[in-house]
Amino acid sequence: MNTWENLLLIIVGIAVILAVAYAAFNYFTVKKLEEGTDRMQEIGSAIRTGANAFIKYEYKIVAIIGAIVTVFVLIVISWQAAIAFVIGAVMSAAAGYVGMKIATYCNVRVTNKARESKDLGKTLKVAFKGGSVMGLCVAGFALLGAVLVFLIFGLGAGQIQGVVDVGLGKEAAKNFIGLPTNFTMTLSGYALGCSIIAMFNRVGGGIYTKAADMGADLVGKTEEHIPEDDPRNPATIADNVGDNVGDVAGLGSDLLESYVGAILSAVMLAGELFMHKIFTDVAFLNKLLLFPLVFAGCGLLACIIGISYIVLRTNLSKNVHMELNIATWISAGVTVIAGLVLSIFMFKDVGSGLGDLRNPAYVSVGFKVGAFSPWLAAVFGIVAGIVIGIISEYYTSYDYKPTKGIASASKEGPALTVTQGLATGMISCMLPVVVLAVAIFGSYALAGMYGVACAAFGMLSFVAATVSVDTYGPISDNAGGIAEMSYLDPEVREITDKLDSVGNTTAAIGKGFAIGSASFAALSLMTSYLFAFQEINLVEQLVLNIINPMTLCGALCGAALPFMFSGMLINAVAKAARKMVEEVRRQFNEIEGLREGKVLPDYKTCIEISSSGALKEMRIPCILCILFPLVTGFIFGPMFVGGVLMGATISAIMLAIFCGNSGGAWDNAKKYIESGGVEGEEKGTPAHDASVVGDTVGDPLKDTVGPSLDILIKIMSTVSLATVVVFNSFNLFAWFEQLGWTIA
Repeated sequence: MNTWENLLLIIVGIAVILAVAYAAFNYFTVKKLEEGTDRMQEIGSAIRTGANAFIKYEYKIVAIIGAIVTVFVLIVISWQAAIAFVIGAVMSAAAGYVGMKIATYCNVRVTNKARESKDLGKTLKVAFKGGSVMGLCVAGFALLGAVLVFLIFGLGAGQIQGVVDVGLGKEAAKNFIGLPTNFTMTLSGYALGCSIIAMFNRVGGGIYTKAADMGADLVGKTEEHIPEDDPRNPATIADNVGDNVGDVAGLGSDLLESYVGAILSAVMLAGELFMHKIFTDVAFLNKLLLFPLVFAGCGLLACIIGISYIVLRTNLSKNVHMELNIATWISAGVTVIAGLVLSIFMFKDVGSGLGDLRNPAYVSVGFKVGAFSPWLAAVFGIVAGIVIGIISEYYTSYDYKPTKGIASASKEGPALTVTQGLATGMISCMLPVVVLAVAIFGSYALAGMYGVACAAFGMLSFVAATVSVDTYGPISDNAGGIAEMSYLDPEVREITDKLDSVGNTTAAIGKGFAIGSASFAALSLMTSYLFAFQEINLVEQLVLNIINPMTLCGALCGAALPFMFSGMLINAVAKAARKMVEEVRRQFNEIEGLREGKVLPDYKTCIEISSSGALKEMRIPCILCILFPLVTGFIFGPMFVGGVLMGATISAIMLAIFCGNSGGAWDNAKKYIESGGVEGEEKGTPAHDASVVGDTVGDPLKDTVGPSLDILIKIMSTVSLATVVVFNSFNLFAWFEQLGWTIA
């Protein structure tokens, strides 16, 4: 690489250093704030202890599974991919852990700021500052790991030169078992490490938090008719712990994995295009490899500016939604402008018209509008993410008709509440999918399959800002619980509830970004997957024949897999929630004086129920998504797995949108009734009880199943891409064919 390309990598490094330093500054600034009364400190400490205990046990399990996967990757793929896998796992685990730590320190400090200041703007600033630590660490750690892999293996170990050599006709490097290995597989190892941690954090945290939440709501609200987070409810501490391990650590690892998958899908695709001689311009290859990383670095710098809008201002308005939106819009706007400058700088020799036909490399990759091609494709992704967010807000916010309709239906009982919510979730799938289809087609028309990958990392290019906004939500939710359990002035709870209500909507928007980017990244990874085992030299020759019986059977099985996976997660939540309900009922019935508030409940037992349930139930679903493409690949071969990926991606996108929006709508319908939105109904009425049932049904959908499905399709795509060279050569059906038994 030449001097200016090295300079661009240095810029990415600077962005990473600034982000991590800014996160550290905000972390210690928040930690210096006062925690409040003795009772507040006691509750905050209990939440912190529970969250720490769970994450340590979870990471022990993940470490064992990770060690097994590392050995497998080392033997079957390459030592470079094995080390990259470990780097990815460490970065993802670190982001989740740091985010959880700051959330458990920040929650009680948000409560205290509301108690002392009685000011919504000042309280928002503390909550958002805590959330920004998670956001900056997600993007910073993800890019740090990617840059390390790029420098150590791409440049240091010469794997980028290996890509060049293969593209120019030389023999590829071989792994321990004599199969070809390259930089694409090393990048797959890094992405796989991020994905595995994300899956365990999302699934384990999701089971934990929803078991506690459902147990607390079903007994506390509908049977005992006590307020949310009432200190008499034994499950409240477990519920608050769950917010930190599920909605913070899980969220952070999830979006870090999405961010990495989006960036590396473009880098891997560029390598595959060159190795299959779609183009042979080495300088152009270097640009395509670098552009996603540098674009992400520009987005990270933009997010630092956007986050500073809230963190560094002395006076924030009481319009929480507006302030958060401005921070996000600043981040997105600066990213778009910086991306334009970067695209022109890197691809200026393409020409500014409809492409430069004198350079066949650009034409063969699919650049249609010169230097603007990759930038416009990324903008398609950004716009698609924003539009999907707006659609999610429409279907989940109680400011709009769908959620108000669910709240009104609650007057007729829980059956109609559930029915109306299901209908809303199903209807809400159509528009986001249309947006995704338009964005995929548009980005492909502008810059080929590389453009689709650009749309993926464009959608998540300002992820530091979106994660900051998302994480502030559970921190505010925790703060409200601490206020309730500490018997503080009702005005304190009103402030935290206003912050939390906005957080529910922003969380739904964030989930839309995650599944949207997953669809783009999955398509890009699918292209790289097909390239990996097919000897072709034209993109037009890249075909996955759906009417081939093997592919069709794979697609059918793949389409069913997300339903099976979702059912296992819902069942896991239900099992743990059932135990929680029994324990909460037992304590209310057996502990004298608990209903009257004369004594405190046994919080520890409820924490143990959630922890043991989550740790036990998370293993099989997580291992399933890793083993399914491997096992079927070694039995049926690459065409079957290609069908699996296609079927799973399509059905998972629909399920994720449905789960996220229906669950969010049920939750906000309950809040709409609690805020007095339905005339004659309030907390404790039959309509409110019905809305609590709807919210409970939606809990595992929006916070366990929905967020896990985008990880499912990316982890399957990454595993398949990393191992396809192996099971293309060694599978049972290929062995049958060698014996003369033609099957498909």
